[in-house]
Amino acid sequence: MSKQARRCARVLLSVLFLSTATLVAGPRDFGQREETNSSEPLASNGASAYAQRTQNESDAAKQEAKNAVVPSGYQIGAEDELQISVWKESDFSTTVVVRPDGVITLPLLNELKVIGLQPSELQNLLTEKLKPYVNDPHVTVIVRSIKSRKVFVYGSVMKPGAYQIGGSLTVLELLADAGGLSPFAKKGSIYVVRRVNNKQTKIHFNYKNALKGINPAENFELIPGDVLVVP
Repeated sequence: MSKQARRCARVLLSVLFLSTATLVAGPRDFGQREETNSSEPLASNGASAYAQRTQNESDAAKQEAKNAVVPSGYQIGAEDELQISVWKESDFSTTVVVRPDGVITLPLLNELKVIGLQPSELQNLLTEKLKPYVNDPHVTVIVRSIKSRKVFVYGSVMKPGAYQIGGSLTVLELLADAGGLSPFAKKGSIYVVRRVNNKQTKIHFNYKNALKGINPAENFELIPGDVLVVP
């Protein structure tokens, strides 16, 4: 092969080598650029997802408060959860749970005994208490959840214990919640212990008549604190 031919061959090999290197490096560079450019949308999507999740949690809390069943004549009790809002005063707005001793703790006001008060009465009390600290305070009390309204069932039932009263609850409904009577329950000796004027009274429950439904009064409604005893 002549010297000229060898020179041409080397030039051709060099061109082929550079072309191959470009083809190999090109897709890699393109992939890197694509990955770099896609990082921003991913970060944006992550922030958007977090914001949406936060909003959903906030909406769920608002819906929970909205759906809380507050019976007529309801009085605040131990373990109840209250949302206290003071208009334009976020430092005084908070959610509290009533302690077993019937007390809540609030900024500056410290401890307040609230057990036995209705929500409107607590609003009025807080309005007066906040006047030294807030100009014309507007207070709202929302009942988030009620855990103080309990009845109890003991004895020959499948699931004895304490049960929450959301609205109204009859003796038969409580027995159903407790899984029904056990096989050895004395159906004719069931009674309810109720405190009236700081004295305990015993109310007989006629199980058979209540099941028949002839007289609705036989299946009477329970009130918070009632104890159903099934011998």
